[in-house]
Amino acid sequence: MTGAPIPIFAFPPDEDRVEEIFVRLARVMPKPKTELSFTDPFTLVVAVALSAQATDVSVNKATDRLFAVADTPAKMLALGEAGLVPYIASIGLYRNKAKNVIALSRIVLEQHGGVVPLNRTDLQALPGVGRKTASVVLNELGIEPAIAVDTHVFRVSHRLGLANAATTDKVEDQLHRIVPEAYLPKAHHWLILHGRYTCTARKPNCAGCMINDLCPARGLMAA
Repeated sequence: MTGAPIPIFAFPPDEDRVEEIFVRLARVMPKPKTELSFTDPFTLVVAVALSAQATDVSVNKATDRLFAVADTPAKMLALGEAGLVPYIASIGLYRNKAKNVIALSRIVLEQHGGVVPLNRTDLQALPGVGRKTASVVLNELGIEPAIAVDTHVFRVSHRLGLANAATTDKVEDQLHRIVPEAYLPKAHHWLILHGRYTCTARKPNCAGCMINDLCPARGLMAA
């Protein structure tokens, strides 16, 4: 994880403080959603798989062109790995991602009748689709209130004292234990967007943060 050192606080945090954090995040972001462009489960899976170690902006630039010619498993498979590479060459790790996208398209087409399986087991069995990618897909489609712990969620959760675990899987477990049920379906988005635009890695905007007074790390971040 990059940026300032991650502070370690006691767990579990105070319930009232946790709820107030999400009350305020919900107030300023009432309908949060992924910033990746997609039209259906297949294009969502592909976009999320491509977004690993890449920005959503860079992925959207690539998929705007890609999905215009290959927005189904059959079309993607017909495009082939060699045909796919030029569309995603601007994205990091594009060669390996091209292999995975073609391989997952083949599996979706041949084993699932061209329909992306929307359950965790089958999703995670697809090439290039790990737990985090599956969580993003299941959350975005409203199937499961999953929390995908990326670098933003990991950083923000520690700074806010919502988690203190050292691994993403353990942070995910801690968040599921303390986030109020009513806020769980959107918690993933709120934490990501807060980390992307306010609680950034190197220069967090503590002065402009709507939950500054609830953040135990605010003094450390300003230091």
